[in-house]
This record gives sequence, C-alpha cells and structure tokens, in this order.
Amino acid sequence: MFFLNTDLLPAEVRNNLTADTLNVTFVSNADIIQHPPIYLIAPFIMLLIAIATGPLFYKHHWEKHYGKYSIMFAVVVAAYYIFFLNEFSGLHKTITEYISFIALLSSLFVTSSGILINVDRKSTPIVNTVFLLIGAILANFIGTTGASVLLIRPFIKLNKDRIAPYHIIFFIFIVSNVGGALTPLGDPPLFLGFLSGVPFFWVVQHMWYMWILALILILIPFYFFDLFNKKTSNKQQYTGKIEIKGHKNLIYLLIIVLAVFIDPAVFPWVPDLSPLPFGIREIIMFAVVYFAYKTSDQKILKANEFNFEPIKEVAFLFVGIFITMLPALELVAIEAKALGDKLNVDVFYWATGVLSAVLDNTPTYMNFLSAAMGKYYLDVAIKAHVQHFVSVDIIYLEAISISAVLFGAMTYIGNGPNFMVKSISERAGITLPSFFAYIFKYSLLILLPVYTIIWLLFFYGKG
Repeated sequence: MFFLNTDLLPAEVRNNLTADTLNVTFVSNADIIQHPPIYLIAPFIMLLIAIATGPLFYKHHWEKHYGKYSIMFAVVVAAYYIFFLNEFSGLHKTITEYISFIALLSSLFVTSSGILINVDRKSTPIVNTVFLLIGAILANFIGTTGASVLLIRPFIKLNKDRIAPYHIIFFIFIVSNVGGALTPLGDPPLFLGFLSGVPFFWVVQHMWYMWILALILILIPFYFFDLFNKKTSNKQQYTGKIEIKGHKNLIYLLIIVLAVFIDPAVFPWVPDLSPLPFGIREIIMFAVVYFAYKTSDQKILKANEFNFEPIKEVAFLFVGIFITMLPALELVAIEAKALGDKLNVDVFYWATGVLSAVLDNTPTYMNFLSAAMGKYYLDVAIKAHVQHFVSVDIIYLEAISISAVLFGAMTYIGNGPNFMVKSISERAGITLPSFFAYIFKYSLLILLPVYTIIWLLFFYGKG
C-alpha cells in the first residue's frame, strides 16, 4: 500500500483513477500532515535557558524584557506553523489550552487574594507539616492551583520570622503538585482523563496508597529541615486562632470550581463556541476575575500585598512555553505512537514523568495514554474505548496518571502553580534558588528517590 497525492495529477487522469486499479490510497493536500522538523524545538530550549539564566545573570534586564523574549520565541514557532507547515489545528488547540490555563490561574489568583487567612500560632515543624498536609488534601477539592494561591501567603506569614527557601520549595512539592493526585479536580491531566472517559472516582480508588506514600516520604525530610531551622519567632503570645476574612470570595471560589465542569464533554447542553479558542467556562472565569477584583475588600488586598505582577509574569512566560513546546509535544506523540507496542510500564512511568517536568503535563499525559491504548488497538478520542481500557489493564493508566502529577514538581515550569508560588514568594522578599539550583539542590535529591521508590514498589517489571 502506498499513498498518492491526487492533487498533483491532471484532472483528466485524476478522474479516471480508482483505488481498485492501482491498489493505492488517494489523499489530498489537506490529508497530508507535515510534522515539525526537530530543529523547531530550538526556540523552546532557548526560552528555557533564558528563564533559567535571566534572573541569575542579567536580572534587571530580564525583569524588564522577559515578556518580549517569550513573545518573540512564540512568534517564531507560530509563524513556522502558519507559513511553512500551513498547519493551524495544532496551534489553535494550543492557544485554546493556554486561554483555559490562564483563565483558571488568573481567576483563582484574584479571588484568593481577596481572602485573608491568619494563623495565629507559633511556627514549629509540627505546625508547618500539618499545614502542608492540609494544603495537600485541599488541593484535591479546589485544585493545586487554587490551594497554592490560597495558602502560600498565610504560609509565608506563619513563618515570617523564620522563613527560608526550603519552606517555599516543599510547599511547591506538596501543595502545588503531589497533593492533587487524588481527584480529577486536583490536577489538569487527571481532569482531561475524566473528560476523555476515565471514571471520576477511579483516581482515588487506584492512587490513594501512592499518594499517601509520596506525601509521607516528602513530609519527613521537610520536618527535619524545619527541625534544624534555629530561627525563632519574636512574637511570644499566640491565641491559637485561625481567622478567615473575605468570606464572599469563597463564593467566587466555588463558582470557579463549578465552572471547571461547564464543558460540552461533561454536559451536552453546554454550547460549544468553536472555532473560538475559548468556551463558556473561560468566559465565566474571566468574569470572576473582574468581579472578584472590583468587589474584594481593599484592606484585605493590601494586607495580602496584592498586585497583578505575579499573574502577569506567568501569563507572558507561559504563552511562550505553550507555543514553543508544541513541536516537542508533536514529536513526542509521533514517537510514542510509533513505539507504543514496544513500550512497557517502566518506560511509560519514566517517560511521562521526565517530559511532564519540562513540558506541560496535560498533553504529555494524553500522548502517552494514547500510546498505551494503541497497544490494545483502542482510540483515546473515543470515550467508550477509554472506559474499556480502564478495565483492561489499569497498570498503564496508573503509571501515566501518578507520574504526570508527581513529576510536575521537578522544575519551576513543570506545573503552572509552581511559577505562581515562586513569583508571589519572591515579591514577598524571599530569595529562592535559581532554576538549576532548584533541580540539583532539591528536586533531584528529595523527589527523585521518592519517585524511584514508588516505581520499584508499584510498577517495576509489572507490564
């Protein structure tokens, strides 16, 4: 069997040809998919290098021009897709995902900034450990993004006299990533799996023991980090009370969580606004941004040191990340599908994890889910196939799901809330490790052994 592009033939020849006479498959120009060349991942790599080195070696220049660099790299990749590949669907899908991403982050950021949580307790290793554990649990109900934005400021205030970089790093590990592994609400790849046909409660039923083990193995070193922090609070009297102000913003928070489900894939009655790169869900979320900001108590916003700079930084940098990583994701998808029948569960676990650390974990999850389903001749785009796959061999779905969530903590860009927490913390005056220092001083030393243990216990040699 070979493919013949009939658009290149004269009309009189094309009209007289049939597939039976030539044993060929006729395709038109529209059917030929041009894959991006490997060198098109260069802008993505260059942007990552700029993000890693800018704040370290040319901080003032970077702070002034980071948005320009991000847009420049994004335009290069977008222009190549439009003018050289003549391909719009992938770019349109990426822009749609970015708008959904920034709508969620911005609505949660503004809404949470209007909520003031004051924990009037002495900062101790036990108090901080319990705080992070509560954040991990909460992440499964309002998402890692919601829990991160809501709790990072009170966590900083709780530790204001003894705050250290490791406090923020472990907050990112636990609240911004690992915590959200129990429900589809917790992390975007799990929610996309739910939309594709994975039952809502499948995640908690099959991942709770890995979630508990990961939390224990990360919270233990945090406790000892905090135990050896000899700085003490200057405040001697504590009431032990936990005070929450800005209760009306809790309603906005509920609206955001409910809006996540306003999707035609969940409720058929929801209008599909295609080809617009957004839907009713995003309209609701952006409306929440406006009304939450306008109606929030200005005293609370001031007490939270609110400004738009953190969300502005995330918006500019991630528009570059989303678009420049498109060629890398497409090349990964091609290889994953081509080699799907040769990949075992060990490869699925580590490949999903490593790529989720530097690429967006949602499309990475979907690419490897598609490859795993391909082993059984199933199509990820068909909900019934996904539902059948869940009952066929859960080991692959377990490996892909837990890996996509856990490994998002390996870098600042592995998950959206990571960079948000970093930006908020730095604007609060906390000096955090650089991009590479975060990886080599913390995530490789603390997280990689934990993830290796999970692999050895639950996946090694099982598929």
